[in-house]
Amino acid sequence: MVIRVVKTAAAVFIAIALARAAHLDYALSCGLIAVLGIDITLKKSLQSVLVRIAASLTGLAMATVIFWGLGFHLWSISLFVLIVFPVLLRFRLGDGFVVSSVLVFHIVDKQAVTLLNVGNEVLLLVIGMGTACLVNLIYMPRADKQLAGVKGRVDELFTAIFIHMADHLRDPQTVWDGRELLEAPDVIKEGQDLARRASENKLFQSADSWSLYFEMRRQHFDSIQRMIDLLAQVYQTLPHGAAVALLFSGLSEGVKSEYYAGHVESSLLRLEREFKGMALPATREEFEMRSALLQLCLELRTYLTMSKKGKKPMPPGQELQAEGG
Repeated sequence: MVIRVVKTAAAVFIAIALARAAHLDYALSCGLIAVLGIDITLKKSLQSVLVRIAASLTGLAMATVIFWGLGFHLWSISLFVLIVFPVLLRFRLGDGFVVSSVLVFHIVDKQAVTLLNVGNEVLLLVIGMGTACLVNLIYMPRADKQLAGVKGRVDELFTAIFIHMADHLRDPQTVWDGRELLEAPDVIKEGQDLARRASENKLFQSADSWSLYFEMRRQHFDSIQRMIDLLAQVYQTLPHGAAVALLFSGLSEGVKSEYYAGHVESSLLRLEREFKGMALPATREEFEMRSALLQLCLELRTYLTMSKKGKKPMPPGQELQAEGG
């Protein structure tokens, strides 16, 4: 917010100074035009500038026809609004109506549609919007540190969730308040918003690693919620549960890694083969819990598939102790 205020103040000063140096009429209006061109991201600012320029030129052209043909009357000003505003809305230029009106009202104040008057308004528009665009191009705050901080919080939450899941499988009587499950979606959403703003400050880059990372984590969390539902069906300690707990322990250790090593995936495949060779359940309860564990393993495979697609592959010759999920 502070940066935007400073940029707005600078744009107003430069725009008015340039308009006065060019000896334009209504130079102070150039400051207002510059204010309307400042936005929170570079792409939004450029879009705002283009919309306001197009709307203003359209409004000036239509005003020239209306006032040249009907004269400068109060009712003709109302007619201008009735005609121009719907046209701008139709072509999604409604945000530029205010700037367009300011410029047109200058012509109305002079009571003359001349090339000199119209040229004065066009120069006000170019200087005001051009200054706003230039100030935005010169400086846009980087969000890398904020994004790295949010990423760290997401990774810590995922680590804690996997540790609690492993603890539950070893001892279903373990108490967990689930705080991390409530906090994680908000932190992921915060990261997505930051990543989107950071991406909009890059003119020639539609997507970046931060956006891809937080989208991967959003999909991960959806998978975790499904795993939690299955975990709730395991209410007794089983050898199979202890084996699956080892997978989540490994996942918790490597969740912060930027690489996908595949260790947990390999362990999961071995465990699934071992499950097939185990004796059949002796009771209905054991059958239901082992069924939940099998579904949990299938969902874990889905989670790992997302990690494999969303993370960097292991560099050749480099070994990691953790999974990097």
